[in-house]
Amino acid sequence: MLIGLEIKNFAIVSNLSTEWQSGMTAITGETGAGKSIAIDALSLCLGERAEASAVRPGTERAEICAQFDITALPLAKQFLEQQLLSNTDQECLLRRVICKNGRSKSYINGSPVTAAQLKELGQHLISIHGQHAHQHLLKSEHQLQLLDAYAGHHALVDNVRQQYRHYQNLQKEFTVLEQAQQQQAAQKQLLEYQVAELDEFALQADEFSQIEAEHHKLSHSQTIIEACQRELQHLYESDEQNACSMLQHSAQQFAELASFDESLSGVAALLAEAAVQVEEASREIRNYAEQTELDPNRLLDVEARLSGAMDLARKHHIKPDQLVEFHQSISQELESISTNSARLDELNDEIKTALDDYHSAAIALSASRQSAAHTLNELISASMANLSMENGLFEIALKQEHDRAPNSLGFDNIAFLVSTNPGQPLQPLSKVASGGELSRISLAIQVIIAQKVTTPTLIFDEVDVGISGPTASAVGKLLRQLGKSTQVICVTHLPQVASSGHQQFFVAKEIADGETFTQMLPLNKHGRIDEIARLLGGDNISKTAKANAKELIMAHA
Repeated sequence: MLIGLEIKNFAIVSNLSTEWQSGMTAITGETGAGKSIAIDALSLCLGERAEASAVRPGTERAEICAQFDITALPLAKQFLEQQLLSNTDQECLLRRVICKNGRSKSYINGSPVTAAQLKELGQHLISIHGQHAHQHLLKSEHQLQLLDAYAGHHALVDNVRQQYRHYQNLQKEFTVLEQAQQQQAAQKQLLEYQVAELDEFALQADEFSQIEAEHHKLSHSQTIIEACQRELQHLYESDEQNACSMLQHSAQQFAELASFDESLSGVAALLAEAAVQVEEASREIRNYAEQTELDPNRLLDVEARLSGAMDLARKHHIKPDQLVEFHQSISQELESISTNSARLDELNDEIKTALDDYHSAAIALSASRQSAAHTLNELISASMANLSMENGLFEIALKQEHDRAPNSLGFDNIAFLVSTNPGQPLQPLSKVASGGELSRISLAIQVIIAQKVTTPTLIFDEVDVGISGPTASAVGKLLRQLGKSTQVICVTHLPQVASSGHQQFFVAKEIADGETFTQMLPLNKHGRIDEIARLLGGDNISKTAKANAKELIMAHA
């Protein structure tokens, strides 16, 4: 629950520090004094959008700190632990700083956080019901949210949401692939032709470099053979003179000379070895020349293969040695397009399954809603009677619309129906209820749901607008009763509601040195009597008004 609130330089508040108690706390004050300013500051501290106009004129920044006791708040504790923001005690400190340039900083237990984190934690700490909350009651989506909150079937709601999200993701994937397939139809036709052409040519890895080398050899075969034969004569086969016989002759001469000078024996050995090398080389040349043939047909084949590869390369604007890689690339591209078709067939089946799962989840949620609606009908009708609508009847009409497009809320069509007078048929709220009646029905629903939802602090900001007399007394009793189990803070202008509080604050506005200041003062017993008397009779407080005020307060003692 909220145990402390400090506000500095916010709107017309210079410096305000308040301590809060359990039970029901009423906040009253003069018109225009800023009774709701603490609620507005608290909303900012819980992550609402901050604006530069919130900073008090003439100051650099506004600062709001809210302190909570989270002893009995497991969800708040869990959030803090998950975000690594918990501390050793059972308290939580929220802080929001808004600079005059509109920028803001947020803190939880002294650690910097985002406004979104503040807002998420705030859902586990406080629920604020504004004076226009009853207008939301006319919207079907809000009606479903209220029913689901009362039913408490969070797992069923989450399951419908998850099944819908899964179905939606599959639909998106199908749409994207279908559009891509349409766009790729022409591309597929071109790729099929290109792949077929390259398949038919069937160039292998490194084949182009091989046929290029073979072509170079075949086209110079005549020159090679003639040169081999000529050089073979010079090296070994010429009868007149050849290199091998000359080396052998020289080796023999130096071997003889070595008998005179032993140092020449090395020269003789080298020459003899050279003669052997020349003889070996000559045999290699002879073998090569004998194996090399002039093959015009093979040359034509190789030229055709080489020309075909070069033509394909020019056609695709690449180098010939890149053809194999290009062939693989467009084959994979074509395969991916074909795979899209297969995936579309798979998606059709998956979408049907997802839709069946969604319908099953939505049916389970609808059944739970029907059960909760029956109980809620009786509770709200009884509460309406306590709020001076003795003949009022309330009914939640639920209709399953299986043909409705899937959505995150299921396929229930909901309508809050009401009859305020005997003999009148049940009709939608917007057609029957007046503003005051709508406000009372909204309050009844909020109180009933609040008893089911584990929100420790409930704030009602002038939700009693449009009611008075006995109805106001009934509203006060209802809020006080709720305060026995939940901390309730109520901004009100009605003495019947204010007197129902376990404690009360008075908001006062004063002007000093041309500036406006707002204060929030806790009232003691005598202060409460004076303030209730003012609400009853105006600024001129009479003895009768004081007596009536005292009587109102004592009625709740």
